[in-house]
Amino acid sequence: QVQLVESGGGLVQAGGSLRLSCAASGIIFGSNAMGWYRQAPGKQRELVADIDTGGVTYYVDSVKGRFTISRVQSTVYLQMNSLKPEDTAVYYCHYQRTGSTSDYWGQGTQVTVSS
Repeated sequence: QVQLVESGGGLVQAGGSLRLSCAASGIIFGSNAMGWYRQAPGKQRELVADIDTGGVTYYVDSVKGRFTISRVQSTVYLQMNSLKPEDTAVYYCHYQRTGSTSDYWGQGTQVTVSS
């Protein structure tokens, strides 16, 4: 089992910044990927960014150049700059071991960007 604890959401004006953190604990070993998904009201959950144990990153096009994902061991961070109202969503931390069909989710943290 893996537990994910998120922090760092909140309310910010457009153009502002927030930093999300997610700490993983439990049975963590081997190659894995940690990342952030988001879900806005009435929309499907989408992958925002992820990073694997080799440091390879992925970003959805809409956040490239504004968001930066990083990790230190089992904690993953998402630095969000130049935030836009369309970034408003619940952000979920995600963990998956490479080659496994099992994955884990955090409880979600609300990010609200006002115009």
